[in-house]
Amino acid sequence: MQGIGKICVYCGSSAGADPAFVGAARDFGRILAENGVGLVYGGGDLGLMGAVAHAVLNAGGHVTGIIPRFLQKREHMLESVQDLVVVEDMHERKRLMFEKADAFVALPGGLGTLEELVEQLTWVQLQRHDKPVLIADIAGFWAPLLSLLDHMRGQGFIRPQLEARYLVREKVEDILPALQAAFAEARQPRLALGPEF
Repeated sequence: MQGIGKICVYCGSSAGADPAFVGAARDFGRILAENGVGLVYGGGDLGLMGAVAHAVLNAGGHVTGIIPRFLQKREHMLESVQDLVVVEDMHERKRLMFEKADAFVALPGGLGTLEELVEQLTWVQLQRHDKPVLIADIAGFWAPLLSLLDHMRGQGFIRPQLEARYLVREKVEDILPALQAAFAEARQPRLALGPEF
């Protein structure tokens, strides 16, 4: 069975306030390259986006960057990646990132990162795909969101039959093994069940 070939990483075009964020981005990029897993990301050279992409490249890995034309200068498009795609708008960027990836990771980031993560959680909830989605809760960054999701469950807005399935890991070294296990499980053949009596 074929495993994960590429992982889409959503993260900030800023480095954030905690040095742990950049450290995690660099470590994860190196881990991807060392395991022969390609990176799909937003194509920029700033912040965590640049950190994860450079780490993959420095370790000999493959990077696919997808950036809208209007962000080429603002996010300092990283031209040294092997596969650089310039698109017309954010919708096309997100569609291609989805199509090219086998799994998704949200490192710390801002509104764009949050929007991309929530979109994937919604698509999983609506059963539009079964690709694993992982929230990398580095230094507790995503704790408020995780509390909000629990609150939504408690208030009946995320129901058991429409669960927003996602993984959470706090340590960078735990991310890829968790995604690989979830990816393999999602591709296990389901046993055909007979009619209920």
